[in-house]
Amino acid sequence: MNDRTALVTGANKGIGFHVARLLVEAGFSVHVGSRDIEHGERAVAEIGGDARLLVLDVTDPGSVERAAARVDRLDVLVNNAGVQPVTGPPTETGVDDLRRTYETNVFGVVAVTNAFLPVLRRSAHPRVVNVSSGTASLTWSTHPNPQFAPGSPRSAAYRSSKAALNALTVFYAQELAEDGIKVNALAPGRRATDLVPGAAEGGGDPAEGARGVVRLALLPDDGPTGGFFSWDGTPVPW
Repeated sequence: MNDRTALVTGANKGIGFHVARLLVEAGFSVHVGSRDIEHGERAVAEIGGDARLLVLDVTDPGSVERAAARVDRLDVLVNNAGVQPVTGPPTETGVDDLRRTYETNVFGVVAVTNAFLPVLRRSAHPRVVNVSSGTASLTWSTHPNPQFAPGSPRSAAYRSSKAALNALTVFYAQELAEDGIKVNALAPGRRATDLVPGAAEGGGDPAEGARGVVRLALLPDDGPTGGFFSWDGTPVPW
């Protein structure tokens, strides 16, 4: 058994799959979090090495509790599972759309993080990485950089959920600093995944974004906590 253990939620596809693969290559035993057994088994078989399926639906408290009971050691938690069910501006976004988005992107992160904190606290070098989005940056939303259309209010549910995730990242980092748990958020960039409609045609390599996640997962003890970083390691403005 490998000395270091990681859990990646939503790891049966997209960026999460590549994060799990890269962590296995780095010598980790990796729990491949997937709410779908068949897709999860397929991902585990493709990753190989010391990857193992952990059935986990971050929106189901019972599923989170059962998954936590199966893991007795953990060094790295990557909160990667995310959804974008709607892409409209706030005036075209219903309350139910917001609830559905926040259930996975925000509440699911809290549920999973809190459930796995007991085993993370036993790690010598515990790390939590929350996969966020550059579109969550309020600075870039109000003073856009070239990757955003000026004044674009679209994907309000997704972008606001990731902004809330960023806030939680800061609060967790502050609370857990005395435990030595480093908590950071990463903006992986626009990637060719099925999360964002149209991104599969114009997005970059998901593995490139995943490498940024792994960099934060492997931070040394004098590394940052409570930060928001791009896939290439540069800070992203809040």
